Amino acid sequence: PEGLAALKDGSFWISDEYGPHLVHYDANGVEIARINAFASDERNNVMIDGKPLLLPTEFTKRRANRGMEALTITPDQSTLVGIMESSMDNPDKSGRSSSLVRMVTINLVSGQIAQYLYRLDNAQHVTSGIVALSDHEFYLIEHDRKFPLQDKSAQKLIYKIDIAQATDIDAIINSTSIEKNDTLGLTINSQTLEQLIVANEENWQMLENINITPVKKTLAVDVLASLEYPHDKLEGLWLRQDGSLGLLNDDDFAMTDTEIVSPKSSVEHKYLDKEKTIIDANRLYIAMPTE
Repeated sequence: PEGLAALKDGSFWISDEYGPHLVHYDANGVEIARINAFASDERNNVMIDGKPLLLPTEFTKRRANRGMEALTITPDQSTLVGIMESSMDNPDKSGRSSSLVRMVTINLVSGQIAQYLYRLDNAQHVTSGIVALSDHEFYLIEHDRKFPLQDKSAQKLIYKIDIAQATDIDAIINSTSIEKNDTLGLTINSQTLEQLIVANEENWQMLENINITPVKKTLAVDVLASLEYPHDKLEGLWLRQDGSLGLLNDDDFAMTDTEIVSPKSSVEHKYLDKEKTIIDANRLYIAMPTE
């Protein structure tokens, strides 16, 4: 489980970083509904016009452990909004080098699903937290998983994003070069959107030229410039009543697997500094957005 959207009735939706599955639990923690991209999964029980509501099929191409990291619900409680952590394996692992991330909105009343494109600052960045301000504006975490005390190039950013003028790619109709593939989603000249961006980062402009506009993003908080934040993973985002943002890190239980630097697997504390003197731990930080 990664994303959490709490409702006013005490129930809550959770998204995960594998499926991705969106699961609705009642206030006692009992599963009452599920939405995913797998048509054969009989647990999909949100019915619209007699048919189960499903995520777009291309979401089955998610990269394991990089699924739907962030989930929120609009203030009117009608629409779930989720975003994938990083680019998907669409059609294969080459897609991981893309700066394109998919965002989805699911109207729980009408069943209307829309899909938008978010452009990462760097293909190696991830998104890891989202919170709704309205039905079209959100705060979103984008970061690079680097340790600021070990790498001065580290970035931990909060963007204010707006989908009002972004293109719902699920609403695009087929044309000579554009086609909706039943498995891969929208393709252009037989390439997936992830393939297009991997082939050439400048293809973002090509998408704009054919009226496919990504989500608008404006920097709201440069976390490292605003706070003494030493952690690698910025994953929790909380909108407070005074307009400030609560930020939480993921400390991975303060442990790390060192197999990548040793032929013999071992586990040690997760340290924030090169000297291995500061052990990671959970912390709550408060920041005031400029946007």
